[in-house]
Amino acid sequence: MLAEDIIALMESMRNEAQRQVLMGFFKTGEGEYGEGDEFLGLKVPQTREVVKQAQDTPLEEIPTLLMSRWHEVRLCGLLILVSQFERLAKPKLADNQDAIRRRDEILRMYLQYAHQANNWDLVDLSAPKILGRWLLLPTLITTPKLQVLDELAHSDNLWKKRMSIVCSWTTSRDGDPSYCLRYAEMHLHHPHDLMHKAVGWMLREMGKYVSMDLLRAFLQQHAHEMPRTSLRYAIEKMDDDERKYWMRR
Repeated sequence: MLAEDIIALMESMRNEAQRQVLMGFFKTGEGEYGEGDEFLGLKVPQTREVVKQAQDTPLEEIPTLLMSRWHEVRLCGLLILVSQFERLAKPKLADNQDAIRRRDEILRMYLQYAHQANNWDLVDLSAPKILGRWLLLPTLITTPKLQVLDELAHSDNLWKKRMSIVCSWTTSRDGDPSYCLRYAEMHLHHPHDLMHKAVGWMLREMGKYVSMDLLRAFLQQHAHEMPRTSLRYAIEKMDDDERKYWMRR
């Protein structure tokens, strides 16, 4: 499908009542983190159905989707990139040179338009499956992977910063805690609540998939200075007594 056909299809599905709900949920009011974002009123499963029809959209069409005024169209563009990346990341293609080249193309496009993933759902549904997966795969990109993430982490853009920590969900699931620990510490004192939640969430997942002792070691060092939201998220899966212990810290 062409980008204009995808946009026309999604605009035909517009739902005014749902649009109002989404604008409130994603904080689009003046001074809120999603200020000015515009919605068609599509639920995520509806967008995913469009993605199924459009998963083979040529890569050169995707920027038109990512630059759309509509939140759901941008999500559709991101999920098409996810779909294409995942197919190229199957074990049998991990070391295939053509697959590596095409994965790198997707990764470059994702980074180029990262500012357009400008709400937490757009980041969370794409960063682990593109950026996080790329960290675990061979690449022809010569820039060190940590440098790629550090550039996101040091950006002035909230959503790029969130990408740098949320992508560690994938690396932690693969048994590597290093990305989570690095960027959790880097973002520990970020002022925004959405970053507090992301840091705590990723620490919790690191503890779940890698080591609860590593999580406890991080907390031993940082619990006294962590935002309460981050701490609550990080200890969510612990038993009551241990949660109370850390909250007292």
